[in-house]
Amino acid sequence: MSASFEKHQKRRLVSSYISVVVSIALVLFLLGLLGMLVLNAKKVSDHFKEQVVVTIYLKDTAKEVERKQLEKSLAMADYVKSTEYVSKEQAAEFMKTETGEDFMDFVGYNPLQNSIDVHLKADFVTSEHLEKISAEALNKKFVEEVTYDNDLVNLMNDNVKKISFWVLVISGLFTLIAVLLINSSLRLAVYSKRFTIKTMQMVGATKRFIRRPFVWKSIRLGIVGAILAMAGMAIVLYYLNKTFPELELLSNPVLMVLLFVVIFGLGIVITWISTHFATQRFLNLKTDELYY
Repeated sequence: MSASFEKHQKRRLVSSYISVVVSIALVLFLLGLLGMLVLNAKKVSDHFKEQVVVTIYLKDTAKEVERKQLEKSLAMADYVKSTEYVSKEQAAEFMKTETGEDFMDFVGYNPLQNSIDVHLKADFVTSEHLEKISAEALNKKFVEEVTYDNDLVNLMNDNVKKISFWVLVISGLFTLIAVLLINSSLRLAVYSKRFTIKTMQMVGATKRFIRRPFVWKSIRLGIVGAILAMAGMAIVLYYLNKTFPELELLSNPVLMVLLFVVIFGLGIVITWISTHFATQRFLNLKTDELYY
């Protein structure tokens, strides 16, 4: 009977430890994913901003040397990421591919213009910079027109500001929730040992002596949970980097390593603090209060 009861208690204890580890791992994993989002939020927004195209249309009278000089000056500008010259023949071929029909059969000639597509660096994709760049290009006598989607730029910049604000708010809120969830799991684990704690105290053990094994056990559980969380983060990071290579998520490995170190550290610190205060609470309770 006694052996059966002891086995039952051990199973309950193992089950309790497993639930604590799983709780810690899930919370730290989600916190790690949020950390990756925060670290790469600017990179993602920059990627979409740099898809905005400023198209400079050239007059038919534009000389090749003038066009090359313009391309060279744009390539040297600190606000330009890349340029691409699109001849009227290439533009006509593209339209034919898109529509499935050759519009020149109806028109009789190619009404399109030679153009230069300019991709700007993300920091310069604002209405003010675009207007300035457009004005500079239009000062060239051989430039016919400069076009870009100003409404899209304004909408994108507004959304980036809103998303950045809410990501920071959610990050803070989620960090608090993570601490509370891990704390609750550990408090339940310590609660199941409250009578053992009180018995040790009654036979003369010091508070520090009683706390030590509980704290070390929780720290070990926190380390296991953090390792599982980091393994999950590594799998997600590998998948995202393989699926979206243009985002270059691993371009700054130092930040990624730092994030993993922080998650590992949180697994230790949160479990240590939570267990310390949980055991302290039961050490300060009277024996009669342990039943409530």
